[in-house]
Amino acid sequence: QVQLVESGGGLVQAGGSLRLSCAASGTIFSINTMRWYRQAPGKQRELVATRTSGGSTNYADSVKGRFTISRDNTQNTVYLQMTSLKPEDTAVYYCNADVTVLRIGVPFDEYDNWGQGTQVTVSS
Repeated sequence: QVQLVESGGGLVQAGGSLRLSCAASGTIFSINTMRWYRQAPGKQRELVATRTSGGSTNYADSVKGRFTISRDNTQNTVYLQMTSLKPEDTAVYYCNADVTVLRIGVPFDEYDNWGQGTQVTVSS
């Protein structure tokens, strides 16, 4: 079983920066694709950033040039560095991951694992 725990959210003024972290734990053999989503009040959850195990990244147009997704494979952690924050970035940010876990020593792929979310509030 995989657990994802986000941290790093908080209140920041417009133009400021925050770094979110998502730590994965469990009997993880490998972390494949990791993603950050966000959901603002009254809006649908949207995909913000993706990073594959091969290092490919993809970003929503609304955050390109401002957000950077990275990962520390030794720590099974993915980060979202957010700069030049805007009030419209206010949302709950969720980590999502596809991983390979070991069950009795046998690797199994587990898809679509979610963290509990961390609140980011950007004041104007």
